[in-house]
Amino acid sequence: MDIQQLRVFVTVAKHGSITRASDILCRSQPSVSAQIKSLETTLGITLFERTSRGMVVTQGGERLLDEAISLVDRHKQFMQEASRLKGSVSGLFAMGAGRHSGNGFVSSFLHLVSERFPELEIELKHLASAQVIEGLRDQSLDMGFFTETESDTSDLTLVEVASFGIYLAAPRGMIRCSETPDWARLQDQIWIVSSHDGCCGRWANALMEQHDIRPRRVIKVDDEAVTRTLVASGAGVGLVHVSGDEALTPPDDIDLLHRVRKTARIMCGYLEARSDDPSIRAVDELVLDLLKSQQKGETPSLLQLA
Repeated sequence: MDIQQLRVFVTVAKHGSITRASDILCRSQPSVSAQIKSLETTLGITLFERTSRGMVVTQGGERLLDEAISLVDRHKQFMQEASRLKGSVSGLFAMGAGRHSGNGFVSSFLHLVSERFPELEIELKHLASAQVIEGLRDQSLDMGFFTETESDTSDLTLVEVASFGIYLAAPRGMIRCSETPDWARLQDQIWIVSSHDGCCGRWANALMEQHDIRPRRVIKVDDEAVTRTLVASGAGVGLVHVSGDEALTPPDDIDLLHRVRKTARIMCGYLEARSDDPSIRAVDELVLDLLKSQQKGETPSLLQLA
């Protein structure tokens, strides 16, 4: 038995799903299942009942779960204390980021972390914003980048790292641009809509409701970066992220028909209750360093997250 098996046990128990645990732990589903099976064999106890509702912790598993959680937490604290004693930051550091963070802030940040803290093992998980916030709260993530939501985030320590606008866009030349969009004509178009978890998915549904639009056909995608590619290819209309520069100088591949939201902010944050965590504190200082460098024009600033 090792600490990774206990971490898998705790994660599956918390979320009741092999699939969800595999996403959080960045492991394949067969790997997670094998870890659970191996732990059950070692202990000689069945930890879960496999049901149609997911993985349900058995009575024996419940009696061991609190101790497993404690051991996982103590292991992390042990590694952090060891790092403090030797004056370095090390161990596993889980970060969440939007599915299409591109080559902007996140990439520059990860490069800086790897240079500054070579003994820190970064685990990057591509998730939707709501999942990043959930991960910060259940501490499956140490830090995360996400698009600001309307939900209460007062329990998180946050800093803005970038922003963008959200526009309804169409293939170049397909629809005549005007101050007031022709919503009746737009209703006849194919709409490309990202998942509800992404900011554009939420705003697209709000836009349809506001203008009483029932598109004749909807293409659903699970990645907002795909929306722009499909719109540019002529597949239909959809909501896209647009940087400040693009808003001033219209892009070549699409027409911007309607500004849905002037500014959507990209936030970097962590759980406020963990502000004394040495790894989080050290990595947070790098975020601030990188932002200061950006303001001086020393690093790229493009960032778009789900």
